[in-house]
Formats: sequence, structure tokens, C-alpha cells
Amino acid sequence: MNAHRTSPEASSPAASEPSAPTGPEGSPSSVPSPSAPTGPEASPSGAPAKISFRDVSCHFPVKGGVFTAVDRVSLHVGEREFVAVVGPSGCGKSTLLNMAAGLVAPTSGEVVVDGRPVTGPGPDRGVIFQQYALFPWLTVRRNVEFGLRVAGVRGAERRRRADEAIALVGLGDFADALPKTLSGGMKQRCAIARAYAVDPDVLLMDEPFGALDSLTRVQLQDQLLDTWSRRTRTVVFVTHDVEEAVYLAGRVVVMAARPGRVHRVVEVPLPYPRTEHTRLSPEFAALRNEVWSAVHHQDNPVEAPAD
Repeated sequence: MNAHRTSPEASSPAASEPSAPTGPEGSPSSVPSPSAPTGPEASPSGAPAKISFRDVSCHFPVKGGVFTAVDRVSLHVGEREFVAVVGPSGCGKSTLLNMAAGLVAPTSGEVVVDGRPVTGPGPDRGVIFQQYALFPWLTVRRNVEFGLRVAGVRGAERRRRADEAIALVGLGDFADALPKTLSGGMKQRCAIARAYAVDPDVLLMDEPFGALDSLTRVQLQDQLLDTWSRRTRTVVFVTHDVEEAVYLAGRVVVMAARPGRVHRVVEVPLPYPRTEHTRLSPEFAALRNEVWSAVHHQDNPVEAPAD
């Protein structure tokens, strides 16, 4: 990747698990008027786009006007790229991810994955939310097998793939445990294993570590990068945490709110694997400060509803 300063953005079927929030984001306004696109079609140099947001807008009707959650965003995410999306509450980052998942339809524009417009959820896209969405009466193995069962994977092959995914996230000793016996971090690892077991090309992660304590959160960040390094997928990772975004991603997309749009895209040219030494390096500190400044020093800072 080039220098980091650049120009200005389920495992199991959605019907089988709680869906992500699909309510309004952004601010009430009059009916939006046409405007120029607010973000770049940024992509890694020379890499084909795995996910393309093409002049995407999303509006929600409300009493007296319209909530503009996302306003004419264009963005490319490359094959096997890890992209983090950060921004203030109400900037539309969760709506952007939900459009890629097929859980929310854009009002205009389109989201394209592998050259095909997204028209709904699909097995090519695994979705991981902050809520673990585990079935409390099923063991870790049965939870991980669930998406495979729905996909029609049978018997021994289903168990093999589930056990492989469970081992991948370090839960091999807990395959027969119920969710109530697991810590928050272990539950989220189970959710990640469930997504990997279905073998999606894309992982869409909406603040998956947001409810965890800081120590567990750091451990899960390292676990995720280790898992990703061994079975690389295209990842879009939504977070409020600037340090988390810089530590995990190869690019950080900074969103602005009201209406939701791309404010900046910051390259993160730190080599993988990333470790504690990465976090303590001056290069990491400089990138963290740059992204923090981009989030907090925007042209029109506003308060907005939570994503």
C-alpha cells in the first residue's frame, strides 16, 4: 500500500437469527435533493473490487420528513482486504454494512459483490453482530453446525467443518459447552466460528467486540487477526474504536454524519502480523492520531442518533 495519507469511505441465514437494526440513522430533513457523490470510489491499488458501493443512498421516511442515513457513498473493498469503518454515532456505518449484507435495501444506487447486485442475504456473506445471537439450548458445536445444517451440509461433513472452525478460534475444549457457561469473549468466538464454518467469501462485522471489557477486546482482536491470517476473507469491520480500527485494518474509512458520507480514507501501511509491539510503535500512534483527528475534527461536527 502507499503512504497512509489519501484523498477523502450470517453465518446462518438472516431469517434464522435475530436481524441487525434496520431503523433510521442520520438526521431528519426535508426530501433529499440531488447532489454530487460525497465519497471516493477508493480501492487498493490495482486490486479488483470484491464489494462495491456505487453512489449508494439510504433514506428512511419519518413523520415530517426523511432520515438520510447514507448519502451517495461510493467505495470499493478489494479481494481479501480488511477495511474498518469508523465515525460518529448516526453516520450510517451500520446501515452501510447492512446494505452489503442484504438486510437493508438502498434507496438509490447499488451494492455489488463479485459483480452481482446485492438483493438480499446470501451464504457468500457472513454477518457477525455485537449480540452473539447464539441459541442458548445448543452446545458450541451445535450452534456452529446450525448454518451448515440450514445450507444442507450433511452428517459427518457438517461435524468436520464445525469442529475445524471451532478449533480455528481456539474453542476446541469447549465444543460441548452451552453458551451460559462461556464468557462474553468465548461467545463471540463461537459466533465467529459459526460464520467461518459456512465458508463465506466476505465477513461483515458490526461492532462485534463493543460489549466486551477492554482486556477481552484486545485478546479478541488478536484472535481475529490470527484467524484471518490463516483463512483470509474480505472483511468490513464497523467500530466506534479508533485504536481498534487502526490495529485491525489495512484501510480505515472515516464517515461523517448528517447525512452519512465518506469523510476520509486512511491507509494503514503497518505489516501483518500485528502484535503488542505494533500498538506501541510510533507509526501506530501517528496513524491512530490521524484517524482520531479525522473523526473528531470534521467540517460540521454534529450530534446524531446512535447507529
